[in-house]
Amino acid sequence: MRLQVLARVSVLWLAAGLLVNAVHAADPNQIPAPPALNAKAYLLVDHQSGRILASHNENERLDPASITKLMTAYAVFRSIRDERIGLEDPVLIGEAAWRTGGSRSFVDLGDRVPLSVLLQGMIIQSGNDASVALAEHVSGSESAFADLMNLYAKELGMTDTSYRNSTGLPDPEHYTTAADILKIANAIIREFPEYYRWYSQKDFTWNSITQSNRNGLLWRDTTVDGMKTG
Repeated sequence: MRLQVLARVSVLWLAAGLLVNAVHAADPNQIPAPPALNAKAYLLVDHQSGRILASHNENERLDPASITKLMTAYAVFRSIRDERIGLEDPVLIGEAAWRTGGSRSFVDLGDRVPLSVLLQGMIIQSGNDASVALAEHVSGSESAFADLMNLYAKELGMTDTSYRNSTGLPDPEHYTTAADILKIANAIIREFPEYYRWYSQKDFTWNSITQSNRNGLLWRDTTVDGMKTG
C-alpha cells in the first residue's frame, strides 16, 4: 500500500475549485471535507502548527513500501552526526546490494561509491541497491541495520512500526502507520535540515544515467518539497 507524506504544508490543495475565496471570507479557520481518496490510510498535517487537516485510518498498520527509506535515511544521518561515518566515505557495493531487486541507482558490483551519492540515489531515485549498501556500511549487515532502525523507531515513539529491511521490500513483519510516518518525517525535518534539500531535488545522475525523482508532485505544485513516495 502506497502512503505519501507531504511535509511543511503551507497550502492545502485538494482539487481545482475546491477551495474558494468565499469559504475563507466566511470562516478563515474552516477546513473543507477531504475528497474521496483511493487509499487505506492517510494523514495530512500542518507542519508548523501540528494541526490535523485530514485523516483516515492513520493508526492502521500497513506495508510502507519505499517510505521505509525515511527511516533508512534517518539512521544514516544519525551515524553521520555521531561521526561514525562520513559523507565522503567510499562505500563498497557488495553482492547483496547489487542483487537487490526493485528500483535501482545503477551502482555496480565492487564499486566504491561516495556515501553522499548513495544517499541521493536512495532519496531521489529510491534505489534499493543504494539502501542495502548504506545499511551494510553503517551496521555490517542489513539485518543488523534493521535492528538499529527499530531502536530509533522506539526512541521516536513509533509504537506501531516494525522494520525488517532497509528497502521496504515486502515482509509480513514489516509495517508502519500513517501516524508513525509523520513522526519520522518530522524527526528528519527537525534534526537534519541540512539534508532536506535532497527530497525536492528533481533528478539524480550516476554512471551516466539520469533518473527523475519518483515524487511526481514536485512538478505539479511548487509548494511541495518532499518527502517520499511508497
